[in-house]
Amino acid sequence: MNAFSPLQGLLVDDDPVVQVCRDLPESACREQPRNYGLHLASLSLTKIGESLADVKLVLAWLLDAIGAPTWALGLLVPVRESLAMLPQLLISARIRRLSIRKNVYVAGCVVQGVAIMGVAGVGLTLTGTAAGVIAVGLIALFALGRSLCSISHKDVLGKTVDMGRRGTVSGTAGTVAAAATLLTAVAYSAGWLPLTVPVVSSVVFIGGMCWLLAALVFRSIREMPGATEGGVDGLAAVVAQLGLLRTDAGLVRLIAARALLLSTALAPPFYIALSGDTPSGGLGKLGPLMLASAAASLASTYVWGRLADWSSRRVLMIAAALAVGANGAAAFVALALPHRLESALLLPALLFVLTIAHQGVRLGRSVHVVDMADPDQRATYTALTNSAVGLILLAAGVFGIIAQKFGIGTVLVLFALMAALAIPVASGLDEVQAANPKEG
Repeated sequence: MNAFSPLQGLLVDDDPVVQVCRDLPESACREQPRNYGLHLASLSLTKIGESLADVKLVLAWLLDAIGAPTWALGLLVPVRESLAMLPQLLISARIRRLSIRKNVYVAGCVVQGVAIMGVAGVGLTLTGTAAGVIAVGLIALFALGRSLCSISHKDVLGKTVDMGRRGTVSGTAGTVAAAATLLTAVAYSAGWLPLTVPVVSSVVFIGGMCWLLAALVFRSIREMPGATEGGVDGLAAVVAQLGLLRTDAGLVRLIAARALLLSTALAPPFYIALSGDTPSGGLGKLGPLMLASAAASLASTYVWGRLADWSSRRVLMIAAALAVGANGAAAFVALALPHRLESALLLPALLFVLTIAHQGVRLGRSVHVVDMADPDQRATYTALTNSAVGLILLAAGVFGIIAQKFGIGTVLVLFALMAALAIPVASGLDEVQAANPKEG
């Protein structure tokens, strides 16, 4: 028995001595208790890193605090998300040709860790436009590393952890990360961690180190060589299936709804920028904003999941309505009552609602695309929707330019309008749960 066996037994209610695997070969099954613990430790470290260096909140705060232009804040999320999705189309077949794929994940973790530590260095040494340009470049590098990890992790997980246990790995790691986020938020809010550029940069640097530690842990996983044939060029597959966009109106409508609901992901950095616009030092709101975001995620994810199994279409509509309320209220305050931004609770409360909406969007669109497609079409539908949204995100940097020229309130009005338009678009989606009930 190894050191990770008791951990696996505790989390999955399994006897660590008797290993019976449903879809792993015997050699991989014997290594599962050890590999399970390594997966859990590595994924927890990466998620803790993401919480300590949250692009939408922490890095946006850091760039705002060192005087980076608003357009740079507006680019953080589009660059991270688009460059994490689009390269997967180009590299998927190449990774498939490798019999051992854990090293791809290790490399991706190293790239992410180095990039985040670089952003911490920017916070300590640069200001203004130069800081914004270099930080956005480092986030682009981070996104490329994220792409490597995204495409390789599921493959390695499937080769080393048995069916029925894989979800527990991600779920447990997510809980660990949520706890870390809450602790960090409380530390900032209570003043245990002073909200200064050097302190926040140091915490971001520690976040980067978490990815390096995750790489070291993941490298210890014992992965058996896998098949190298049958790899499909993701880009070629998407091009070959572009005809679906002409024939499948439901798919086009889902892509349109996802594009309009990107406002829930793009808005948080602008909330941070708003908090810094108050004369009384609104940058002190980072702790409460982090606390609001983490609490909203913990409070809403399970509920959204249950609702999405009932009607993913309605989940998207409800989430869109919440986003209209949050962004509309933030826009109204920014444009008509800017002095109200000094309230300690206003922006965290609005971000709480917006984060609930964002979690609903994520779960609703994920469940919808799975339930709307036949089993042999799901991979194609997922690739097409991710590719389309990734391309749209490349253009989303324009919101930062608009904020720079016309003010943050104007951008939040646009985000509220996008979410409002998403409601009728989502209402036209099919009730796929009623038409295609999930298989038991």
